[in-house]
Amino acid sequence: MNASQVRATFLDFFKEKGHSVYPSAPMVVKNDPTLMFTNAGMNQFKDIFLGNSAASDKRVVNSQKCLRVSGKHNDLEEVGHDTYHHTMFEMLGNWSFGDYFKNKAIAWAWELLTEVYKIDRDRLYATVFEGSPEEGLGADNEAYNLWKPFLDEDRILYGPKKDNFWEMGDTGPCGPCSEIHIDIRSDSERRKLDGARLVNRDHPHVIEIWNLVFIEFSRMSDGSLKNLPAKHVDTGMGLERLCMVLQGKTSNYDTDVFLPYIKTLEQLSGIEYTKGGDASIAMRVIADHLRAVSFAIADGELPSNNKAGYVIRRILRRAIRYGYTFLGFREPFVSSLVPVLVDHMGDAFPGLKAQQELIGKVIAEEEQTFLRTLETGIQKFEQHAGSLKDKVIDGKFAFELFDTYGFPVDLTMLMAREKGLEVDMKGFEKGMQEQKSRSRAAAETDTYDWTELNPTGEDTRFLGYEELKADVTPVKYRKAGSRGKTVYQVVLDRTPFYAESGGQIGDRGWLEADGRRYEVTDTLKENNLTIHVMPRIPDKWPGSVKAVVDSNKRRLTENNHTATHLLHSALKSVLGSHVQQKGSLVDDRRLRFDFSHFGKMTDKEIRAVEQLVNEKIRQNISMEEHRGLSMEEAGQMGATALFGEKYGEKVRVVSFGSDFSTELCGGTHVQATGQIGLFAIVSEGAIAAGIRRVEAVTGRAAEEFIRERLDELEKLKAMLKHPKDSFKALGQLLDQNEDMKKEISAMRQMQLGQVAERMAASAEYIEGINFVSGKLEMDPGSVKDIAFRLKGEVERLFLVIAHHTGGKAGITIMIAEELVREKGLHAGNLVRELASHIGGGGGGQPFFATSGGKDPSGLDRALSEARKKISSF
Repeated sequence: MNASQVRATFLDFFKEKGHSVYPSAPMVVKNDPTLMFTNAGMNQFKDIFLGNSAASDKRVVNSQKCLRVSGKHNDLEEVGHDTYHHTMFEMLGNWSFGDYFKNKAIAWAWELLTEVYKIDRDRLYATVFEGSPEEGLGADNEAYNLWKPFLDEDRILYGPKKDNFWEMGDTGPCGPCSEIHIDIRSDSERRKLDGARLVNRDHPHVIEIWNLVFIEFSRMSDGSLKNLPAKHVDTGMGLERLCMVLQGKTSNYDTDVFLPYIKTLEQLSGIEYTKGGDASIAMRVIADHLRAVSFAIADGELPSNNKAGYVIRRILRRAIRYGYTFLGFREPFVSSLVPVLVDHMGDAFPGLKAQQELIGKVIAEEEQTFLRTLETGIQKFEQHAGSLKDKVIDGKFAFELFDTYGFPVDLTMLMAREKGLEVDMKGFEKGMQEQKSRSRAAAETDTYDWTELNPTGEDTRFLGYEELKADVTPVKYRKAGSRGKTVYQVVLDRTPFYAESGGQIGDRGWLEADGRRYEVTDTLKENNLTIHVMPRIPDKWPGSVKAVVDSNKRRLTENNHTATHLLHSALKSVLGSHVQQKGSLVDDRRLRFDFSHFGKMTDKEIRAVEQLVNEKIRQNISMEEHRGLSMEEAGQMGATALFGEKYGEKVRVVSFGSDFSTELCGGTHVQATGQIGLFAIVSEGAIAAGIRRVEAVTGRAAEEFIRERLDELEKLKAMLKHPKDSFKALGQLLDQNEDMKKEISAMRQMQLGQVAERMAASAEYIEGINFVSGKLEMDPGSVKDIAFRLKGEVERLFLVIAHHTGGKAGITIMIAEELVREKGLHAGNLVRELASHIGGGGGGQPFFATSGGKDPSGLDRALSEARKKISSF
């Protein structure tokens, strides 16, 4: 049974049991401040467990793409070193929201594993929660007894809280769980040692394959447990491990989930995977990381230096580094695996196939950049290693290589070992911990338990399409703190405030209660919860308050949001249908729009886009809005959906001219395009491979932008003395400037030639060497020019020039190549020694090297030492 069949069998089994099949949510999470990536199948159902939303289906099944790079057994640096842990994986899961509980969850799990998948029941074990006296929780004897019809009691094991009590986080839904483990060791090994003794002992062949979680409590911020009003089931089984079991393998990487990529890597590298060692680890790393990075890019998350993008870049660079170090790749190679991935998984995940070109180009550009970084890091390492007085690479330097240049510490350690050196890992770890502490301090937000005021059990109803003020009922609030600042998060039964999502920022405004105003500084989405952020709240909440949106900011934001829709369509019209939105930011001051396109826009294309958008503004096209449509109905209207966005069962379609702009969108817009007034593009540039960014302004901001440009033109005319033809006058001025540059350059070359002649005439013949030295007040570029002139004029040259300019010092050494061969001289080694006199460092090739420093007063000492060394050769 191949991976596709395993997945389909799981979904079909639960579909027959009355479950609705849900698609995988995006792997990149956008409306949950506690998560960057979907790390479990239950993430998309979090609001149901929290009680923030009602379940539209009581029974659900899906295969969810997940990403984990930290936590128990999920340290990124360990992936590839064993046979069964991964970054990206598929989680097969079935859920019950207040419907069935332990009885059916256990019975159906057993039926699927043993009767459908035909797994040997004698290899299976189940664990149940042993209880926790400190929590006041007894053993889960109910689950134990439910397993007894299927398993002998010596195969039903009680487990501690760390293994058999699942919690969503520090607070929130939780409950006991029952894990199903399998022993895939050989029969002889099983006879020697009972598998029960290896359950949850990190044995690579006695492993958990399915976790059945019985959610019945909520963890409060004070650590106490509260019973939930309804009991739920949440199960998760890794597709990769299940395939390993069903395909009779002892490693996930030996299944058809990963083998296509490993086989391709064998062909590209000429190295056999089965030989083991570092090369095999490298192939596992690359096969795993290829999937994680590709799916993230397909979901709209590009490699970057921030948040989720930084994680994706780190994963990709780890794959590149393993290929570079252990497979000998010096050119991009991960991108060549993307077609193999799409062939293998594109049918199950259509977004992967649709984004194939973008994924390949983004990865290829990242590879090219990082391969250059690796070369730079190696050069810096060589310089540092050459200047050591002991045999230890400084931990701060190792961390600088890692943090500034992305140079992995294990590669630093490998290169150090090759030179008989060690790395100060304590110093490196100190730098890592300090960085992590800074990151945590910047990101942490403490939240407290909700205080219920008027519970409704329903989602907040949004009124903001029609109203900017309304009488509403406060539902609940909680205190939250970040970076020492305390705010309150308030939920209302209905609200005119738009919560930040889809690129549009959240509304601001105020709540009126008992004759006083309480500012709302932001409106956020936390899963499906609409949260109003407030610096202060009433001491005593009345039953009703008035919610008022800042109408001016909303109107300006709507102008910019509608302009992004017009811009999107205009870009498609001018550049081609390949253009797809890859991100946006819309606020009351500007708009930013990211899109797929593989070349810089020309000035002509930018003007054409601007003209088309402004034409649509002047046509004053009315907005057509359709709410409550199914995705199929929206598709029939030609609505554009964004890859990586999670849409609900019912969607909203916004059109500005059905033949021009029709998109799925939940944001707020102008009633007619004429309200926008004017549109102007401020900038266009690249942000990643195949991704361009346009920044633009509308309305009064566009007028101010154009006025500033016209003012600049008037100032330029004034500087040119108001000529009749400004461009002709500017051209003449530039030509004159270019002529003067050539004259200056010719004079400079003549002066450098004169200096070189004087230095050549001063050469001293010492023991078969023409020693030339001097101290010049000159920039490094000019000194280099002189050095290469002298190389061609003076035989058996040994040149040392001490130079300074602008308070900085430098030393340049040039040695004739015959001296390098005959006497074993090395300019790079010598320049490092002399650089100590000027408080700097340097290096280079055997025949030419340079150094720089901060102390020009040491230049004479450096020249004196150079002369002494000549005498000793």
